[in-house]
Amino acid sequence: MLTVAGGQALAGDRSAGKGKARVCVACHGVDGLSRMPDAPNLAGNSELYLRTQLTAYRAGERQHPQMSIIAKGLSDEDIADLAAWYSAIKVTVELPD
Repeated sequence: MLTVAGGQALAGDRSAGKGKARVCVACHGVDGLSRMPDAPNLAGNSELYLRTQLTAYRAGERQHPQMSIIAKGLSDEDIADLAAWYSAIKVTVELPD
């Protein structure tokens, strides 16, 4: 599900998303990698996935004590910006032996 404004997908602004992500740092970390056991990593997820999840929280289709409250205040633009920021963070993976 893409955020649509006037029939076109709303393009997110990474720089704006970085600023808006300050609210997310306590749970999801400054780099999008969570330090809390009940908060997922956001860094490197696809923009579509992040938009879909934030939209679901905002609509009440997905529930979490903190995220349900936070997401209610997000505009389509906020969601697009946050998704653009977190999806742009590069994550590396090291497989175990």
